Amino acid sequence: MRVWRDWVLSGAVVVGTVLETTLRDDVVWPVVACALALLLAVALMWRRTHPLAAVAGTFGAVVAVTVASTIAGAGSVGLGTMVFVLVLGYALYRWGSGREVVLGTAVILVAYGAGIAQDYSNLAEAGFAFVFACTPLVIGLTVRLRATALEQRIDQVRAVEREQLARELHDTVAHHVSAMVVRAQAGRVVAAVRPDAAAEALAVIEAEGARTLAEMRVLVGALRGTDDAELAPARGVADVAALAGFDRRVVVRCEGDLDDVGTAVGGALYRIAQESITNAVRHARGATRIVVVLSGRRADVRCTVSDDGVGGPAGAGFGIVGMTERATILGGTLTAGPSPTGGWVVDAVLPRGERA
Repeated sequence: MRVWRDWVLSGAVVVGTVLETTLRDDVVWPVVACALALLLAVALMWRRTHPLAAVAGTFGAVVAVTVASTIAGAGSVGLGTMVFVLVLGYALYRWGSGREVVLGTAVILVAYGAGIAQDYSNLAEAGFAFVFACTPLVIGLTVRLRATALEQRIDQVRAVEREQLARELHDTVAHHVSAMVVRAQAGRVVAAVRPDAAAEALAVIEAEGARTLAEMRVLVGALRGTDDAELAPARGVADVAALAGFDRRVVVRCEGDLDDVGTAVGGALYRIAQESITNAVRHARGATRIVVVLSGRRADVRCTVSDDGVGGPAGAGFGIVGMTERATILGGTLTAGPSPTGGWVVDAVLPRGERA
């Protein structure tokens, strides 16, 4: 996949090549030097998807030309534009696999050695050239490690969000199943004076309810590494209004039909509203009003949280990642970003029911 920066870099190499070969009269083997620079322009277009091929092709050609010019005693062949070849080293360490990094590094070192052998003057200059050549590699590796750490952090946030959703689902189901077991037990006592079929049916309800509860405990206990589930329903849409007490600037409005909203959806709406308010209080500078609008519609429920402050969560904050993951799991959507009128807006739309 190529982006606009690839075209800009390649275009810069082409333009620089044309200018150098036209304006300079000291270029050794100008045709060969021009061909090398144009090869670099092509390689830059493929540095993300094929970093090893780009490095091997370009640096391999540089080595071949260096050896040939050394044998012919023609001196160094190349253009100043060729400095862009360092971008390929960065790309190798940024996007290449482990095997590609090893092989590509070997090619780069051979090219470095050939260049030093041709133009060696003193040890200090050779050391400086080595550091100069290795700097893009170090930068590429650093950027790669930071990007990997960020991806791992995002995956952890998503995993935690799924775990919290599973806990809420478990607690809600466990609450109702427990009630079913208690009612079944009471029914068995009452059924003592009724037909045996009723008592038998109640016994089946009790056994199935107890088995379901035990299986849910084991399943979610394994998911979160503990078995200390509290038998209490999760927060829901009815609890969103209470968020107005979170901060004096928070205003909550509930509109439309909010009855019969799925338990998991209600819990997700509460968490989205809570997380959005927390983000606004922490990050929206100068905010005087944080408005939460919960609107029930025929097929879905919409939760919008907006503020009138300056700034907001930079980029895709981890809180936003978690909210988006939860909304996606439940079959909804969530967007977050600056408002055209100022401030920050989080807009979530979830189906009224719970997607299987």
